[in-house]
Amino acid sequence: MTAPIRPRRSALYVPGQNARALEKARGLDADVLLLDLEDAVAPAQKGAARGQGVEALARGGSGHRERVVRVNGGGTPWEAEDLRAVASSGADAVLLPKVEDAGYVRGVEAALAAYRAPPGLAIWAMIETPRGVLAAPEIAAASPRLACLVAGTSDLVKDLGARHTAGRREVLTALSLVVLAARAHGLDCLDGVHLDLEDEAGFEAACVQGRDLGFDGKTLIHPKTIATANLVFGPSPVELEQARRVVVAHAEAESFGQGVVVVEGRLVEALHVAAARRLLALADAIAARARA
Repeated sequence: MTAPIRPRRSALYVPGQNARALEKARGLDADVLLLDLEDAVAPAQKGAARGQGVEALARGGSGHRERVVRVNGGGTPWEAEDLRAVASSGADAVLLPKVEDAGYVRGVEAALAAYRAPPGLAIWAMIETPRGVLAAPEIAAASPRLACLVAGTSDLVKDLGARHTAGRREVLTALSLVVLAARAHGLDCLDGVHLDLEDEAGFEAACVQGRDLGFDGKTLIHPKTIATANLVFGPSPVELEQARRVVVAHAEAESFGQGVVVVEGRLVEALHVAAARRLLALADAIAARARA
């Protein structure tokens, strides 16, 4: 069975120890709230952030927003307690940082089962190191719980010894490999963050680039970037109208026993119809969230 489409155009990181940010996030228009217990939290605050984040999840009130918790990774002294807390928190998914092999994902899967996590608690995996990129196909196939790969471009650029460029040419190969691995195993995939909050044009260009590469959405570090991500990664009115024409024209052609049809000078066959229907389904899912 095909899983229902979930809009993941915008995924906002929210520091787990920041009570004000956690409360404010409940009213933001992000598709995904990423409660961060890892990079955004100092070691001395890890326990408090975990407790505060779980308490925020228990309060609910997030509406349509998918709630994901980024835990501390393997080998850290906080990993086990983070997983234990998330297992019974009511979160939609747990985000694993710096995933470099399928065994790590399977180990987390076993831990969540031991902590009696509900079957619906998904695993998301961050691909943010050279080893992770090269192992992305194996990681993507590691667990039935796995639902999404997340590109971590900041750490990747550091580990590559590369430099951030306007066109992101230093990570384009890695980004494409992440998309390929995700799509080969039926997973969603999210693009990495844009660090310069004053560079609005650069952020929009990065969103367009990520969308064109095949990503479903973008991870964000500030609420002011949500609207742009939602716009770029959501279907435009022109795209939706074209999709409707494709579906209707192809259905009419099939009624006459034809497998292909020309729409606005372009040849349309079954694969184009599937893409059009997916776009329309995404628009319906976005509209449903707006009404929630």
